[in-house]
Amino acid sequence: MKLLLWEHGTPGALGEEEKDKPVLVPYLVEGDDTSSAMVVCPGGGYSGRSRKEGAPIAEWLNTLGISALVVHYRVSPYLHPHPLSDAQRAIQLIRSNATKWNIDPERVGILGFSAGGHVAASAGTLFHDGDPDAVDPIARQSCKPNLMVLCYPVITFTAPFAHSSSRDHLLGSEPDPALVEKLSLENAVTSFTPPAFIWHTGEDEKVPMENALMFAAALRRKKVPFELHVYESGRHGLCLAADHPEASSWTALCENWLRKQGFIK
Repeated sequence: MKLLLWEHGTPGALGEEEKDKPVLVPYLVEGDDTSSAMVVCPGGGYSGRSRKEGAPIAEWLNTLGISALVVHYRVSPYLHPHPLSDAQRAIQLIRSNATKWNIDPERVGILGFSAGGHVAASAGTLFHDGDPDAVDPIARQSCKPNLMVLCYPVITFTAPFAHSSSRDHLLGSEPDPALVEKLSLENAVTSFTPPAFIWHTGEDEKVPMENALMFAAALRRKKVPFELHVYESGRHGLCLAADHPEASSWTALCENWLRKQGFIK
């Protein structure tokens, strides 16, 4: 099942093809108990979306008792703010359907990999409380996630640690320096930013681990709770890292952290 984020026309759409219509794919936990929920943002350098960082992640979250919803956010040629707007709309859509889907609207998180980690971190730093006067009831909901899970995330768009292809796909080949600064998310953390679980690897040659370190340092400065794990080895894009002898532990560590945050009963 795929749910259109906007049933009556997507704002800023460049056409009427599937790629122009962002959707949410739900993997809802069955049962009578109200569950937490996680928006899943696959990576892909803002030029695509990795399949292995979508459904397999949602299925893992389901084993923890967490409803997961994979967002097919727009990618290049779409530029900022459209990917972020799609993730924000996904959070609002979940809260709007919380009763129907048996989800606690106060336990809605966001998880992202690589460029999807940039989407998730953007949602956690550049949120708004919704428009109480909106005609669309979904738009009245807050789009602030209650927590973030950031997996080898793109964070900064500034040298020397920027992932330049993600930046160019999101902001264009000659971006406004002010927008580069704004979307370098180590600059966007405030005391209102939600808690975060972050992991990365020291051998990542595509997205340097300094991205994770910079975001963690910004969270610490603002006294926002976080947990950070950096593994010595491991290529970029490990996903669940099931075959990696060390990084495979990230899922268990994340599970423990999510339990501490009240996302797992």
